[in-house]
Amino acid sequence: MATWRRDGRLTGGQRLLCAGLAGTLSLSLTAPLELATVLAQVGVVRGHARGPWATGHRVWQAEGLRALWKGNAVACLRLFPCSAVQLAAYRKFVVLFTDDLGHISQWSSIMAGSLAGMVSTIVTYPTDLIKTRLIMQNILEPSYRGLLHAFSTIYQQEGFLALYRGVSLTVVGALPFSAGSLLVYMNLEKIWNGPRDQFSLPQNFANVCLAAAVTQTLSFPFETVKRKMQAQSPYLPHSGGVDVHFSGAVDCFRQTVKAQGVLGLWNGLTANLLKIVPYFGIMFSTFEFCKRICLYQNGYILSPLSYKLTPGVDQSLQPQELRELKKFFKTRKLKPKKPTL
Repeated sequence: MATWRRDGRLTGGQRLLCAGLAGTLSLSLTAPLELATVLAQVGVVRGHARGPWATGHRVWQAEGLRALWKGNAVACLRLFPCSAVQLAAYRKFVVLFTDDLGHISQWSSIMAGSLAGMVSTIVTYPTDLIKTRLIMQNILEPSYRGLLHAFSTIYQQEGFLALYRGVSLTVVGALPFSAGSLLVYMNLEKIWNGPRDQFSLPQNFANVCLAAAVTQTLSFPFETVKRKMQAQSPYLPHSGGVDVHFSGAVDCFRQTVKAQGVLGLWNGLTANLLKIVPYFGIMFSTFEFCKRICLYQNGYILSPLSYKLTPGVDQSLQPQELRELKKFFKTRKLKPKKPTL
């Protein structure tokens, strides 16, 4: 059994800010690999040299260095609402799956995380579709000038439902994603030959990367079809750059396999896997640094450069409680409470 825990020394806003900044930096520094992944999934690299490096070099030569970060601004902007929705949904699902003793099984925890991710993805799905459209367009001859212009143009030309084209693949893809997470978790003790509660920080980082590699590989065909559906539009040059013509999700699977074989559903996987280690490495290190700054600001540690605890401070206190305690010692009286009726 596992208990859902979080660091109570941070406020909700601080946790969201740390996660948002960490996600923004990790997305920005790995954006060229994300671009190579999406281009390979949609299919515009067909007939050219394959691989993330060849794709990046071709885009750089054709559109300039800035083109390697196409769609990244939208991806970063959606992080904060996506994280907020995911956190709120995760809390709800955890409460739903927690037993009377306050514990939650690992499978239920994985399901809660998967469902929360699914909810946040659906809520912010139009921004993901727009990110794909921005990646696919040539920035020298753009069809969309930015997030708002893309949203308005797609809505006017293709209708509101076009902003959710391919969203069903998000729901279906959550199944292999959850199965992969459980598969990795069940074998961690065998891999490291030791109990989970004694894993070191490098081991936990390796676990996250391994889980990401397995889950993303298993769910990648659904992601590929989703990207093709997002990019396809009769109003864009070359129908959005999609390499197959299809009428729906099932037909997209069929046409992709027919044209490229089963492995065509995993086009772009190499770039996606190459992104995992730097992405999570940057995210973890940035989050930990931001967390230390917040803990230092809240008075729990002596310096943002280390986790050395402040002497005499009860680490179990909430930030508000610690502030009240400091105020008490400073003024020798607590803030008066309002009388209850």
